[in-house]
Amino acid sequence: MEHSPGFLKLVNELRPKVTEITVDQAREYLGQNPRAILVDVREDIEWTNGHATQAVHLGKGILERDLEKVIPDRDAEIIMYCGGGFRSILTADVARRMGYRNVASLAGGYKALVQANWPMSK
Repeated sequence: MEHSPGFLKLVNELRPKVTEITVDQAREYLGQNPRAILVDVREDIEWTNGHATQAVHLGKGILERDLEKVIPDRDAEIIMYCGGGFRSILTADVARRMGYRNVASLAGGYKALVQANWPMSK
């Protein structure tokens, strides 16, 4: 997918403010902390077509509205992923600004998870 220049500019402005982790780091974090939460921020149809088995779905469109209900602990370790690692930069920044202290964006997103043979569900 080719992203618009304005979208890429926004993502690149926020990238330094957000922690990005690799699939291997995500696997390690989730293995070490059973309370860590993997959050899929993609659209409903993307989620329906396939998602990481242990993920919670909070689409980007409702994230701000529902994040505090779904994850009330602002110290929770949260790893957000989208399709390719761009939208999750935006959502990780939003969560950070909402007071969440341990939020990361998964570099490469869903595509990286699939490539790494991450357990998936439909």
